[in-house]
Amino acid sequence: MSILIKPIITEKATRDSELYNRYGFVVSPKANKVEIKNEVERVYGVDVVKVLTMNTRIERKAKYTKSGMQVGKTGAVKKAFVQLKDGDTIDLYSNL
Repeated sequence: MSILIKPIITEKATRDSELYNRYGFVVSPKANKVEIKNEVERVYGVDVVKVLTMNTRIERKAKYTKSGMQVGKTGAVKKAFVQLKDGDTIDLYSNL
């Protein structure tokens, strides 16, 4: 199983990549910072300075409709933001 699942491509992540040279990825929930750093360096051929991780929690939502209460939830994911050395970049848009 791969550690990197997919890149995060949002307005905020794009702004971070332009200003701070920081890129976001959805990663495996069992991966630690050292494994994430080694995987990004291996896949993209860049030097990683810092790795920031966060676990997002499950959000439960309920709607009251004519047919009754509809309940749903979002999945929990682990996100990692890696900061690269000055001069290194990752082109996330080339594989789209």
